[in-house]
Order: sequence, then C-alpha cells, then structure tokens
Amino acid sequence: MNKIHCLSIPVPYSMQTVNVYLIEGDCLTLIDTGTNTTESLEGLKLGLKELGYKISDVEQVILTHHHPDHSGLLEVFRDDALIIGHDRNIPYLIQEDSFLISYVHFFTNLARKLGVPEEFIKLMPRYDRKIPYSSKRKLTHTVTEGDSLTSLEGFTVIYTPGHATSHIALYRESDGLLFGGDLLLEKISSNPLLEPPLNGEIHRPRPLPQYNQSLKRIASMPIQQIYTGHGNPVVDVQSLVEYRLEKQQLRANKVYDLLKGSPLTAYEVCKEIFPKVYQRQLSLTMSETVGQLDYLEDLGKIKLEEREDGTLVYKPNEHSVSN
Repeated sequence: MNKIHCLSIPVPYSMQTVNVYLIEGDCLTLIDTGTNTTESLEGLKLGLKELGYKISDVEQVILTHHHPDHSGLLEVFRDDALIIGHDRNIPYLIQEDSFLISYVHFFTNLARKLGVPEEFIKLMPRYDRKIPYSSKRKLTHTVTEGDSLTSLEGFTVIYTPGHATSHIALYRESDGLLFGGDLLLEKISSNPLLEPPLNGEIHRPRPLPQYNQSLKRIASMPIQQIYTGHGNPVVDVQSLVEYRLEKQQLRANKVYDLLKGSPLTAYEVCKEIFPKVYQRQLSLTMSETVGQLDYLEDLGKIKLEEREDGTLVYKPNEHSVSN
C-alpha cells in the first residue's frame, strides 16, 4: 500500500491553509499544490524536505480542481512531470487572452442581468494577464469519470462537479479512501461557485444542483475516510452529507419565503440573506444566492421573468404557492 503524507500549506485565503498530499509509490505523486505565492512555495518545500524530498523529485501532480489554492504552483515542477486533471481545468490553466476577456465579459453581463448595481460591477476584477495566485501550465493528461490511473495503482477517478466544474475525486475501493479536494469539508460547507460556459456550451453551469448530486453520489458509496482539501479528514461521510443537504434546504426555504412576498432580482435576494457580508464578499454570496435560485427553479417552485431593461426577476410558480 502506498504511503500517504498530508502537507498543510499556507494560502492567502480565509481558510489559511490547503492540504496537499504526497503519495510514495512507483511514481512520486502530489495531489494539489498550493497558491502561486512565496508562502505556499516555502511551505511546500519545507514539507517535502521533512520527508526527504525536493520539488524536483515529484514525478506527477494530480489536480482535484482548478482553483489557485489547488493548482497555483504548477509552474515550479520539473518540465517532464505529469500534470493530470479534468479537461475543464484547461482554460483556467492556459489562460489565453481570449478566455480571460470572455471570462470578465460573462460575469459583467451576468451581474447586470442579476440586478447588481453598476457601482459594484465597476469593482469586479479584471484579469488582464493572469488569474491571481495562479500558474500557467498545460495538463499532460486529462481524466474523467471511471478512469484508472496507471501511475497511482488502485485509484479510480470520480467526477464530482459543483464546487468547480473541473472537480474530481480519487477513490480507492480496497479501503474506501477518497481524496476529496473541496467536495466535502469537515468544518465548513464548500461554495458551489459560478463559472462561465465552456467549449461552445450555450448555458452556464448550475453549480448548486451539480454539487448536491455529487454529495449524494459519495453518500451512496462505501467511503471510509475522505482526505480533504482543507481541515481534518472526514470519516462519517453519510451523516455529514445529510447535514449539509439539510442546511442547504433550509437556506432554499428562506429564499422561497422571500420570493412569496414579491418578485426579486438575485441581487435583492442576496442582500436579504447575506445583509452583513454581501458587499465585501459579493462574488461568493451571489454564487450562493444564484445556486439556491437554480435549485428552486429546477424543482419547479420558482420561475424567471425578464424586465424591459434585461434584468431577471424570480417569482414563485403559481401552482407551487397553492401547494
């Protein structure tokens, strides 16, 4: 059985650290990397040194998803290292100018449709050259649902979108171990984050419904332990999934009750459910809000209407109110 080491690496986000995993075997493997910052790099170097390794010893890196705290240090690994992940990582790693322009354009237009005031839209980030704390490096291999990794014996890829559409987990059936990235964390709930459509898709992904399905998927599996992207391992998977889904349902109920009062834009809903933090964490709170609205819309409880100015408003379906 391959030996697994957890390295806790500092990152410049509220969770303060990210867990990356070094797996000793026929191929020295690192799962995730930390951000492209001096602090993350020094933390990774120190963690490897304590185990008797250098960065140049790492032969392959597997990404659970594209967020910079998990992929940001890709540039530091040797040129012949294998870089493995889902193909939806690719535009976020290559970061071509056309992608960065379309990325900003998508979110600017979406914000207007969701009713975000112009003074906040002006403050939205403009990624002219690179996404903050990230690296630019290509995948050498792509993987998806059901793939086995010849260089990491016994593990199967599970596609788990929601927190990110590029998100995968690695499952070892023999002992029920899952490398879960940010799919299920012990102390905090993962944010299903809004993303633009890729590869010619017409509609944007719907992250919260995707995330709920991914949680239900792992709850149905005989997982004994999840090595997580942040914090402690999770051992009682089913109970924690049930708790997360119950909390999410309560938030959705709160949103639905708001809409029964009057039609609202997503921004207006966001202000009501996150009154203390929405201004300073608008991206996260809007992602959460739109996720709840997507969820209710998929259930048929609410519907969308477009105002003359192009703004979208949400209102209950008449049959769902009467029920």
